[in-house]
Amino acid sequence: MKKLFVTGFAATLILSSCNKDEKLQTASLEQQKLDYQVRQIELEKQKLAIEKEKISFEKQKDSLNKIEEEKEAERKAEANKVARKSTPTRSSSSGGGSSSSSTASNSGSSSSAGTTATQKKGWSSAAKGTVIGTVGGAAAGAIISKKNPGLGAVIGGVAGGATGYTIGRANDRKTGRVQK
Repeated sequence: MKKLFVTGFAATLILSSCNKDEKLQTASLEQQKLDYQVRQIELEKQKLAIEKEKISFEKQKDSLNKIEEEKEAERKAEANKVARKSTPTRSSSSGGGSSSSSTASNSGSSSSAGTTATQKKGWSSAAKGTVIGTVGGAAAGAIISKKNPGLGAVIGGVAGGATGYTIGRANDRKTGRVQK
């Protein structure tokens, strides 16, 4: 009798646990679907926030570019004004050599002011190339010349500086910093 009671209890326990697992599995499957959808919505919200940031960044970038273009236009207009003022004007009167010499001296000082206004700030490519070539050539010359590293450094520095200057000058011509 005792064995029959234990067997019946075990069977009831097994059947009830199997039935609960199906309910739990369906409930957990539905919960997983909902959790997945919630995560997808969160990801979409994050993507939307990123897109908003991107758009605001692009607007800021565009406005900065417009400001930079306006500043560049103002610089060019100012350079044109300076260039117009620096052009020598010849008087039709034949007042002698003093008026022509004063005009020449004025145009010389004004034209140098005009070129400084239009020149870019910083080192030119020719200067950078010269320095880099000189240092690199001196180092290479000192390493290559085993018997007399000082002489090798001097020769390498001169050769490297000349090469660096030539390359830098060509780059300056390409960028328009120097005209022939």
